[in-house]
Amino acid sequence: MAILAAVFLTSRLPAELAAVSGMEEAARCFLGRFVEEFPAALEEGGALPVSPLSSTASMGEMQGESLELGIRMLAVRGAPAGFSALLCQAAQSQLLQEDLSPFHCPQEAEDNQEEEQPVALLQSEAVQRLFLNKLINVALAWHQNLPEPSPPPPRFLRCSVHAIKNTRRKMEDKHLALAEFNQLFGFKDREQCAYYAVFDGHGGVDAATYAATHLHVALSRQETLQRDPATALKQAFTHTDLMFRGKAKRERLRSGTTGVAVLIQGQQLTVAWLGDSQATLVRKGQAVTLMEPHKPDREDERQRIEDLGGCVTFMGCWRVNGTYAVSRAIGDFDQKPYVSGDADCFTTQLSGDEDYVLLACDGFFDAVQPSEVPQLVLDALRQSDDPEGMLDPSEETVGVRVAQQLVAHAKAAGSCDNITVMLVFLHPPEQLLGQSSTMGPAQ
Repeated sequence: MAILAAVFLTSRLPAELAAVSGMEEAARCFLGRFVEEFPAALEEGGALPVSPLSSTASMGEMQGESLELGIRMLAVRGAPAGFSALLCQAAQSQLLQEDLSPFHCPQEAEDNQEEEQPVALLQSEAVQRLFLNKLINVALAWHQNLPEPSPPPPRFLRCSVHAIKNTRRKMEDKHLALAEFNQLFGFKDREQCAYYAVFDGHGGVDAATYAATHLHVALSRQETLQRDPATALKQAFTHTDLMFRGKAKRERLRSGTTGVAVLIQGQQLTVAWLGDSQATLVRKGQAVTLMEPHKPDREDERQRIEDLGGCVTFMGCWRVNGTYAVSRAIGDFDQKPYVSGDADCFTTQLSGDEDYVLLACDGFFDAVQPSEVPQLVLDALRQSDDPEGMLDPSEETVGVRVAQQLVAHAKAAGSCDNITVMLVFLHPPEQLLGQSSTMGPAQ
């Protein structure tokens, strides 16, 4: 069998060999459980073990929906994240070689009238059954002959995530932590990438779900990704907004979402954002400003909106044309171009003394200033009896407690909104405990 490992080292240190051995053992244990549950392909007509995101999808949407489905199915069964990415990538590669034309939906006359160039839609359940069967077949084959595992990336990042509905009626936030970006998309002999994103939906969760499913896929397809990640991220946001416009038109959706995404590629960190979700970098215990959120009352945003013929008015908060409280977003097509879909980007080189990057929605940052973050994180770490165990990278729900305490602090400080907090540690978090408690923002 061809080796499917994403990264190989010609010489491995003892620590790397131990990590590889541990990953191989975890993969074998998972496969043993998985093939016991799925000893053969799914029967035609039976219920799928996990529900597809939608009933129909375009060819361009199917890759994101299949990968999301596979990762979700494997995660609830305890698959190691890196191994899950390799399994999904192998199954997806096989799916892309199939003729999917038998799964095309009949084009309705109404759709032909509404769209200048109607998009061919696929029956999601039928395609996803095919994808899951390929995933099961790959697992069965690997159970018999496991490919050589890849070692963890040179910069192994631990992540702490927590999200709550809070006092809102619905949870409209979505997030994605994807340290296994290269493995998921089959990128070999490339600099390792890790991708993290938080999306804050409004008017429903559809736009946030869509962005969390498709933005990283759109990013993987950008030709400029390796040489110019900032341009690649901006184009991925634009493409995702354009794709969602088609889905919103077909399904009469009216939701929107702000978003912030971070790509760590080698020693380069790139952040891209739409709206008021934010990312903050902490270096040597000090908060570093990476971005300025898009808000309707920001002077340049107000000017842009007014130049287009719109207005910014105060109705409990500043709103675009008296409607949305965000000036940039994926979706919100009834207010485009006033609510812009053009993301901003910022890139910085990592010097090695950065502690972590925090991503969060406005439910957090409306109650907590970025300058408060370093002390809050230190306090959370100090309240743990076992910070390293708390952030065990072998667990799917790694490091919940630190993010939990930050979410709890924002709620106590008066936030009533959905709150999502994600911390990506660039060094082992236990190393941060020796830092001084006197901290302030860095320029």
